[in-house]
Amino acid sequence: MGQLDHLLDNNKAWADGIKSQDPQFFDRLSNQQAPEYLWIGCADSRVPANQIVDLMPGELFVHRNVANVVVHTDFNCLSVLQFAVDVLKVKHVLVVGHYGCGGVKAALNNEGFGVISNWLRHVQDVRDKHQGILDGLATDQDRVDRLCELNVVEQVGHVCQNNIVQEAWRRGQALTVHGFVYDVGDGILRDMGLSISSEADHEAVKQNSIDELVLRPVRAGRHKN
Repeated sequence: MGQLDHLLDNNKAWADGIKSQDPQFFDRLSNQQAPEYLWIGCADSRVPANQIVDLMPGELFVHRNVANVVVHTDFNCLSVLQFAVDVLKVKHVLVVGHYGCGGVKAALNNEGFGVISNWLRHVQDVRDKHQGILDGLATDQDRVDRLCELNVVEQVGHVCQNNIVQEAWRRGQALTVHGFVYDVGDGILRDMGLSISSEADHEAVKQNSIDELVLRPVRAGRHKN
């Protein structure tokens, strides 16, 4: 008996359940994918993209990495973004962070090690840019939560600055970039007030989101990580 037989059993039960509800589902899925959404999120195992927004396979194109970072030199992320925008013609790009992110906490407190330290330098750039906002908060947990939010705002900005997205806008393609933060403590997505549909709107919408964060209390009812 294999060590992962339970996963294979789970898979068969899942596939059988789908087919019992919709016998043609996998036939349709194998012939095409036409998602309207690209999800750029964290690799954290507690943040399953399709389940959070209750979408079936084929309805959400997904890229995940530590701390949901969008870097202009990350060809993995850029390849996903280009395929989603230029080939799949998605209408929405969702940048989704989450509270309790271990990568963000490590970046805040300089706790990274090895290769991860280099990756988290991108989040530390966000920290350093907004150090004044973070210094005004009472607790380390508040600073982690706010940095999760600020990181989403800045990564949305990186998506909007990318030539893939800008060229799509210039040719009149309908494409909106959004920012959300997921709370693993209650399963709810928080809207960061970011919905950017043109190059002209980018800076103003992003700054407005940051200004609102400064005035907004750090989330209530925080779960224990």
